[in-house]
Amino acid sequence: MSDAPLPYLERIRSWYLALGYPVPYRWAKQPDIAFTPPRKPLPEARLTLITTAAPFIEGAGEQGPGAPYNGRAKFDAVYAAPTNSPPTLGLSHLAIDRAHTTAEDRASFFPVDAFARRASEGDISQLNRRFFGLPTHRSQHRTQTQYAPEILSLCQEDGVDIAVLVANCPVCHQSACLVANHLEAEGISTVVLGCARDIVEYVGAPRFVFSDLPLGNPAGPPNDRSAQDAIARDALNAFSSATHPRHTVQSAARWPGAANWKQDYANVSLLSAAELAEHRAEFDRVKRERTRT
Repeated sequence: MSDAPLPYLERIRSWYLALGYPVPYRWAKQPDIAFTPPRKPLPEARLTLITTAAPFIEGAGEQGPGAPYNGRAKFDAVYAAPTNSPPTLGLSHLAIDRAHTTAEDRASFFPVDAFARRASEGDISQLNRRFFGLPTHRSQHRTQTQYAPEILSLCQEDGVDIAVLVANCPVCHQSACLVANHLEAEGISTVVLGCARDIVEYVGAPRFVFSDLPLGNPAGPPNDRSAQDAIARDALNAFSSATHPRHTVQSAARWPGAANWKQDYANVSLLSAAELAEHRAEFDRVKRERTRT
């Protein structure tokens, strides 16, 4: 397996062109990244989590571990939920790497337990009583003008000092960067956790902890508590060590599964014309389904 991060921007561009869409998606590129050092020492700081994972929607089809992509499971409004008894969360609504990961371990994409342990050990003062859900939306305008201000308001309401944004799919990484920039401009320090380095560094984030793992595992490999705790520590260290925006830290996490996982994601060179046609038909079907709902 190559040590180079998977080039998501190029893969996704080639994917949309191969499916017959004439204009590839245009990613956000923030020229100015806000940067706010933590306003309190970390042992005195209140931390919240911001996730792109979705709560289970009754009657919306398969949403659990190993579920196929399910557009009906998407959520379109910011939500808040208790950290001490979070709802069932899933990634069926996102374009994670389903060939290599199943989202069966919640801790690999929602690190509430890892940060609760950081609080119990005194690394932070407390994990906020609520975490917040960030919808994944291709509309950068909606993310910046609706979702980001709503999440800021919730953070301010709870007296949050620092926030960790956990991104899962390609567009999730963009959304997390846009919201992080908004929070930093209003005095709340942030770290983004994710697996798509090129997207985050293109869009721009104040601080980023990159884990070279398949999409859907921003908080660490499944069922590897040691690696998940190490990534949580990396996030807290990034709050302390960063002196300027666009600060990237690479975690030491390694994927325990197939060594060739980087070859597969959205790789049009591996597909026949018939397979590409099937993907286009499925893409259009999901789009129609989302429009109806």
